Amino acid sequence: MIAYLGLDVCQDNVVASFLCADGSEPVNRWEVKNDLPGATALAERVAELCRQFNVDDLRIGIESTGLLWWHLACLLADSSVLESCHPKVYVLNPQRVHAWRDTMGPRYRSDWYAPFVIADYIRMGRDLPSPFKIDLTYAPLQRLTRFRFHLAHTLAREKTYFLTFLFLPFSAFGQAEPFGNTFGTTSLDILEGYSTEDLVKADLETLATTLQQKGRGRFQDPQDLAKTLQRLARDSYRMNKVLDEPLRLIQGNTIATIRTLQAQIKTVDTTIARELKAISQPLSSVPGLGPVWIAGLISEIGDISRFPNDAALASYAGLVWDTNESGDFQADETPLSQRGNAYLRYYLVEGANSVRVHCPEYQDYYQAKYDQTPKHAHKRALVLTGRKLVRLVFTLLHNGQLYRPPEERTPRKDATAPHSARPGRQRHHRRAPAVG
Repeated sequence: MIAYLGLDVCQDNVVASFLCADGSEPVNRWEVKNDLPGATALAERVAELCRQFNVDDLRIGIESTGLLWWHLACLLADSSVLESCHPKVYVLNPQRVHAWRDTMGPRYRSDWYAPFVIADYIRMGRDLPSPFKIDLTYAPLQRLTRFRFHLAHTLAREKTYFLTFLFLPFSAFGQAEPFGNTFGTTSLDILEGYSTEDLVKADLETLATTLQQKGRGRFQDPQDLAKTLQRLARDSYRMNKVLDEPLRLIQGNTIATIRTLQAQIKTVDTTIARELKAISQPLSSVPGLGPVWIAGLISEIGDISRFPNDAALASYAGLVWDTNESGDFQADETPLSQRGNAYLRYYLVEGANSVRVHCPEYQDYYQAKYDQTPKHAHKRALVLTGRKLVRLVFTLLHNGQLYRPPEERTPRKDATAPHSARPGRQRHHRRAPAVG
């Protein structure tokens, strides 16, 4: 007999709902503490219910709410108490559970109904993920790559915040970008050490010498760069003196935060590269995929046998496009789903951005997609290149083979034409009515 267990997890407690195969709820929902004793008591009670109702196939659903579900899922998946029930734990996307709850009426939106909704969702069995299992091979790497994801996005937000305030004291700097990279070492040193008034009054020779020293001789014409900085300082708006001290404080602290985050990312990248060496994988043969991108991909994918094809992997990453059509109408724009694994999607797109620079095959594909539309062309082409990278990653991991350039490959006789990035029109055929 099959039974279903829905678990609603929060930091303090867990609410459980036990359903039979027909959707009935033979026992009232109950609550346990979200700690080791509470989880142990939950497993023992579920095992007793399985014996009572002759359950030999237990399916457990739990929402992926932050990391609050992690310990409980690990304990239930490997619990010796539940071994006779053959438990399968499904970690569910909260968005899918909420959508299922909306189909059940207003009263099911109460928190006390949440475990029942989860159990009913897995009972229907539509679009369930692969059962959860602990993979200690990739778990340490996954924690590192997800932390790097957090650092990278924090750094991007901090840089945007810095540029917002930089316009007030030095409005012309961002317009010209004299250093090419505003957040380079020399650029940050100059912005931190000089105000616009200091640059206007600075001796040109002294400023050029300072630039040459801080740039370690990399500037071809430091004299011209010094003149450019002085001109930009003169062209910038002038502020009231009362704002000088607050803005200097904000700018100095923001620069310190940016440098700290950059140093942290560098340290994490070194650790990721060291951890990756212990894992055998073929993705290192792909031009442009460095240790960080590879680690992000394999740690989120895990066991490639979980995915029957590259389409399933793309769907898991959220690199799929929803159709938008009605009758003879089909929308010109089909938005990206983005309902999958955000970490995997990030590393696929960022990896594709690096591969297209180093690999002519992907560079040509990116350029072809870029030329197809004038609207948000770079983002569109980059995401489509990421979808193409999904096929390569799946093939290499599934077959355990190294990447070979197109000129070294043997054409397949059964190869199909490349799929269009835009979903094709869905044809719905009605079954002919029976005669007689």
